[in-house]
Amino acid sequence: MLANRTSAISAEKGPRWLLIALVFVSAGVLVGIEVAAHNFGFRGPTVNLLSELAFAPKRGPVLWAGLALAMVGLMPRERLICLSTAVAVDLAFFLGRMSEGGRLTFGNGALVVLLGLGLWVSFRWERDRRIDALKGVTLGLVLIMATKMSDAWLHLTAVTQPTVLDEYVQTADHSLGDPAWWVGRLVDASGFLGHRVLETVYIELPIGAIIIALYQLRKGWPSHHLVRTFLAIGMIGPIFYMLFPVVGPVFAFGGAGKSWAVADVWPSIGSLDLTPGAIAFDNFTPRNCMPSLHTAWAVAIFVHSRQGPRWLRVFGTFWMVCTLTATLGFGYHYGVDLIAGVVFSLTIESALRGPERGWGWFRWRLIISGSLVMAGLLLSFRYLSVPLATVPEVSGPLLLVVLAGVVTAFYATFFARPGTAMAAWGQRDAQPATTVNAWAHERLTPTDAGWPAGEASS
Repeated sequence: MLANRTSAISAEKGPRWLLIALVFVSAGVLVGIEVAAHNFGFRGPTVNLLSELAFAPKRGPVLWAGLALAMVGLMPRERLICLSTAVAVDLAFFLGRMSEGGRLTFGNGALVVLLGLGLWVSFRWERDRRIDALKGVTLGLVLIMATKMSDAWLHLTAVTQPTVLDEYVQTADHSLGDPAWWVGRLVDASGFLGHRVLETVYIELPIGAIIIALYQLRKGWPSHHLVRTFLAIGMIGPIFYMLFPVVGPVFAFGGAGKSWAVADVWPSIGSLDLTPGAIAFDNFTPRNCMPSLHTAWAVAIFVHSRQGPRWLRVFGTFWMVCTLTATLGFGYHYGVDLIAGVVFSLTIESALRGPERGWGWFRWRLIISGSLVMAGLLLSFRYLSVPLATVPEVSGPLLLVVLAGVVTAFYATFFARPGTAMAAWGQRDAQPATTVNAWAHERLTPTDAGWPAGEASS
């Protein structure tokens, strides 16, 4: 029993060299983006972040999400002080902008309090309390900084990639029946209410994530939580935008692309071009379609809601379905983008989920197979788009079977009912009985985290 417990605790710590490597890589990426932004004549992520201490924030909900994460390690009274201070500062900025006729946005208060909290905790608190509080503050700042880096990276994709591969992707998408076109027509037919619901869910994706994350973090720090997956997806995913630049059907084949569009026919008229090629495009539209990171994040929300109560599972399902519908219905993505997004999301989650189980073959086979499938998808969309389109009765089901295989392997490894053949294949039955699951909490006791002892049970 003691050996198993020691093994579980050791496994929970994970390979710390990965964390150290991630810190150095992230710092290097940040410096690289700052230098590139300077060379191309636009503001980098650090300047953008600091400017939002006084000027109108671009994404207020993200700033508040960062503050919410930072308050995980605080006592109830400390949370109340931070929250009320942030609201007061935000309200002052909001009223000031209103009086001057500026853009009505919010988030300054959350950022000011977040940075102030980090300084206060660093210099005034001691030992375990400081460590627990700094976990939240660091996570909140990383979340905010990641969005700033993402914005700068998207700008870089536009100025460094003069051509896009939309014709190849649209041709390959014919194997699935051109879902972006008929879902686009369905969304148009849904009217104002349907359009507004989908638009809200799509734009406010971080809000959906923070609801799941705050439930997971409500009593302290679990061994794995949604924010880790979100950040990993956001840091790794944009690399593919440089390798496979795509702008989406509403730009390449619709009115949003203006004079750069191949034709203004989306979503009313479907087309099949068996002679695809790279097309020149403007220098300001992000090449952010392949894979669909909105899909990847929505799948992560769905996966992390599965072990919560019924309302959380319903919420996660609703958010994923609406996000996937919006990505296609608004013309931001092709169907094959979504397939790649699901594979990418589950591959990332496979590397992070259940750290207490260690790094056995059960994990490596998911990472390796997911990476190979991802590479195969991208290569086939680029170099086999015409064969995929000419035999859709074969290629379409084949793509779905590959996707189903990735999903099934992930389910067997992390969700299959113990004692079943699927769980045995996924090696779920092999984990120690004392292993703490992904929703178990460490370091903070319920009382330390600000919850009465009577509310300790999940």
